[in-house]
Amino acid sequence: MTKVGKELLAQLTSGAVAGPFVTIMLNTHVSHQDVEKDQLKFKNFAKDAKKKFLKKYPEKDWGIFQDKIDRILADSSFWRSATTSVAVVLTETEDFVYRLSIRVDDQYYVGDRAYLLAIIKNAQFNYNYKLLALTRDTMKLYDVNNKVVSEVALPAGAPIDVVTALGDELTGGSINYSTASGVFHGVSTKDEEVEIDWVNYYQAVDDFLKGFLVDDKTPLFVYGLPENQAMFKKISKLSFYDPSVAITGSPVQVNTKDLAVETEKITAALKEKEVAAYNKLLNRKFIDQLVDIDQASTQGKISHLFISTSNLIDGFGEDPDTEYDRRQVLNDIAYNTISGGGEVFILDQQDAPDEKSLAAILRY
Repeated sequence: MTKVGKELLAQLTSGAVAGPFVTIMLNTHVSHQDVEKDQLKFKNFAKDAKKKFLKKYPEKDWGIFQDKIDRILADSSFWRSATTSVAVVLTETEDFVYRLSIRVDDQYYVGDRAYLLAIIKNAQFNYNYKLLALTRDTMKLYDVNNKVVSEVALPAGAPIDVVTALGDELTGGSINYSTASGVFHGVSTKDEEVEIDWVNYYQAVDDFLKGFLVDDKTPLFVYGLPENQAMFKKISKLSFYDPSVAITGSPVQVNTKDLAVETEKITAALKEKEVAAYNKLLNRKFIDQLVDIDQASTQGKISHLFISTSNLIDGFGEDPDTEYDRRQVLNDIAYNTISGGGEVFILDQQDAPDEKSLAAILRY
């Protein structure tokens, strides 16, 4: 789960933010014509939310919420900054806007609690980490967050290439380095000397990252050729470097758009490990009936809650009121579980433990 996702869920379930809540989930677009459709849909959801709000909270002032909604509708930067979808959570005193990288069922919710399920699902299999793009003689560092890849700006003197890192300490003598290809062209040097520079360069990169990322709690993965991965693994002493997952290939002349595709390999590998761990949890005591899970959540007994997307029918099915109520029940169970220190996962059926539609692992 991404750091931002964890922080938002913790905030929305802490009790520090008081309801009522108005939550609007909306798929968003970038083309001008589609943006106008998004704005109209948002406006219509707000109208429907108003009716439900006035019926449920007649003593409350809807005008506070309407002012917030009007500001969002008039904010061109909000609509220009489209991701796949967005969750807007409003209270009388707080505004939360959370960009999502998944498609959602366009809907609105009004209740004593924020609607959390789409936010939870967005955070599922959505990892925050650093990616080190490494050749023999160059390095770049990237941040991957909410499936968006951005290059990390490094300070002056960072070991971006072997010459910057080692300077006069190069043992290879007169060497022509091609930082575009990552290939050494020896003029009058021995293979052993070239390897010494290789080792020393990676040691310099490792030392730099140790200090530069000292306060960063996210894992580090490497994108590089097999021999470069093997050498860095041999040298690195970074506690946050995870060599069990990597992208194999040459990162030369790869841009952030290309990297966004390549990082899907890391997501797939991490997801496979995560799903395998979920299935092992069924060796512990668990329950899989809604009424039992609901009761256990109010008692703080749930350590892990798994909700299959089969419980969430797009468009609310043939009976909108019934389906809305079921979602609210599941949302309340999720809220209670997180408030009690448990974890909640919303998975496609094939990824759920034993492919169960609902399952709760008990603490005791």
